[in-house]
Amino acid sequence: MNLKQEIALDKLPKHVAIIMDGNGRWAKQRGMLRAFGHENGTKAVRQAVEACAELGIENLTLYAFSTENWNRPKLEVQTLMKLLVASLKKEIKTLKENDIKLCAIGNLTTLPKKVLSELEDVIDTTKHHNRMTLTLALSYGSREELLNTVKEISIKVKNNIISPGNIDESIINEHLYTHNLPDVDLLIRTSGEQRISNFLLWQIAYAELYFTSILWPDFKKQHLHEAIIEYQKRERRFGKTSEQLS
Repeated sequence: MNLKQEIALDKLPKHVAIIMDGNGRWAKQRGMLRAFGHENGTKAVRQAVEACAELGIENLTLYAFSTENWNRPKLEVQTLMKLLVASLKKEIKTLKENDIKLCAIGNLTTLPKKVLSELEDVIDTTKHHNRMTLTLALSYGSREELLNTVKEISIKVKNNIISPGNIDESIINEHLYTHNLPDVDLLIRTSGEQRISNFLLWQIAYAELYFTSILWPDFKKQHLHEAIIEYQKRERRFGKTSEQLS
């Protein structure tokens, strides 16, 4: 059954965000080290990116590495960073061929120099692409993002650049890492866990949440299609009643 045919292309989410969870458990089920799961998780990334690009989804944001992930065993963190560099080098051709722009959000200054250099190269190479924006959340934490936003706005208020009375949602949006992105319409989390884990807390205020028991390395295009179909079945009211929408 071709699930893609069931998707209404005129009702696509403009911004899909994914919490890619389950690499470690996937590896453990196979008696392998967690690194094996992370390596296979990169295949699922390609599946998700290709599926979104094929459908015409404009923005895809992937939670690749959180601020809390730095607390993981040193070897695992090193493996993740090596994988990130290798993946960026490997996928740049795919990004070019598919007219996909790469961006990154988070406290990027904490990344190893080699990772940051490779990341900046790919971002610069793809900056004029416009079919889809792929954003990697790296060393990202939503509370840290909001804290930085408050600090930046406070400094501008102190220097009379912004008046306290003029602070509204648009001012806050302008100071977030995601200032160039629309709010998230659909948030997907794999592996059966049902929590947000400090990811895009401001940006998902009205997002539809979709949880699946599929472990991330097993996530295929059909699973992305299933999530989109479920999203399109839901009535998004944004505080209004069904009668008001109709």
